[in-house]
Amino acid sequence: MALYWVLLAPLMGVICVATRWRDVHDRDGRLRLIWTQALHWTAVLVAMHLVFQADVERMMNSDSGALAVLTLLALGTFTAGVHIGSWRICVVGLIFGIGVPGIAWLEQSALFLLLVALVLIAIVVPLLWRDRQRHTADGEPDPKPTQP
Repeated sequence: MALYWVLLAPLMGVICVATRWRDVHDRDGRLRLIWTQALHWTAVLVAMHLVFQADVERMMNSDSGALAVLTLLALGTFTAGVHIGSWRICVVGLIFGIGVPGIAWLEQSALFLLLVALVLIAIVVPLLWRDRQRHTADGEPDPKPTQP
């Protein structure tokens, strides 16, 4: 399993605890907050680890494995936000979740997007070049200053 995922899940747990910490005033409440978040994020890490087991990993390519782990992270983040009552953490989980189909679409459409970018460049560059040539032909100073 990639180090990124191993570090990101506990980091989200720490962020969840820090988000709720000042709202909990007694020692028992804080211990319960730490304990529940530790269990929650341990379960998310175990689920991520299961995706990267040899038998499971052979059934899918690396891209689908990464998307599955991002889906688990999105679900874990959203449910942690619901559990601690933080809508901001829930929004982060939703953003992670929206990122999953977005990344899949980008991967499938990368060649098409490159073609669109090249067509736009092929249209814009000649127009800019023609505009620059027109300004120099009219006697206007070159918009790009020359170095002495």
